[in-house]
Amino acid sequence: MSEDANEDEATDAPAVELGSGASIEGQPVTRVASRLVWPKSKSDVIDQEGDATIRTPDGGRELASVLEETDETLFDSRGAFVETVAETVGRDPVATE
Repeated sequence: MSEDANEDEATDAPAVELGSGASIEGQPVTRVASRLVWPKSKSDVIDQEGDATIRTPDGGRELASVLEETDETLFDSRGAFVETVAETVGRDPVATE
């Protein structure tokens, strides 16, 4: 069997088995960040994605309410935005139940 055939078989299976447990409220902040173009002001982020519910260690929260807790007014990069949100909501694991 050729190497190409082995690679095709390997990509058919999912990389991670998905569970059938309860769904987690919200979406990862990195997904929201990927939809935006940087740099971006806090008010622009709120206007464009403020109603998005993001995953936090305490459950889903609206992004606008998280950003209102920060003193940042401008995010010069996607990484700076994600870091600010993580510092605000905490870095603990997201609760699954």
